[in-house]
Amino acid sequence: MPLKGIPNQLSPELLKALAEMGHGDEIILADIHFPTTSICACGPRQLRADGQSATDLLQAVMKLFPLDQYEDYPVARMDLVASDKIKGLKTPIWDKYQEILNEAEGKQVNIEYVERFAFYERAKKAFAIVHTGENQQYANIILKKGCLV
Repeated sequence: MPLKGIPNQLSPELLKALAEMGHGDEIILADIHFPTTSICACGPRQLRADGQSATDLLQAVMKLFPLDQYEDYPVARMDLVASDKIKGLKTPIWDKYQEILNEAEGKQVNIEYVERFAFYERAKKAFAIVHTGENQQYANIILKKGCLV
């Protein structure tokens, strides 16, 4: 049964994970291409949000989730690999992420660019990875939890 004020995109499992996270813990919203299951075998909790777009899920999460106010970059995303940079691969989802984050925080949110394999290594230390139904490439994003002030 839905609760007042809780976006219906957030499953009970995701709500529980968001509530259990502490200051500095990280959660990843991953696209359908991300190796969620294999990375979660190393420790992070795997949550499924199949069929949901990453932008809709990010918008819902940001209604409840405080970003780390002490970090210069409380958000990170996977950077393009060299060959995709050379090709000029477009990633329109990044602009949408920036818009959602800025609106939620009421200011410009700095986003760190993380090389692909470094992103995978960082993911192994995440609190949880949410495997979305997002099919756009490079739609993987890390959110670092802050404190309510």
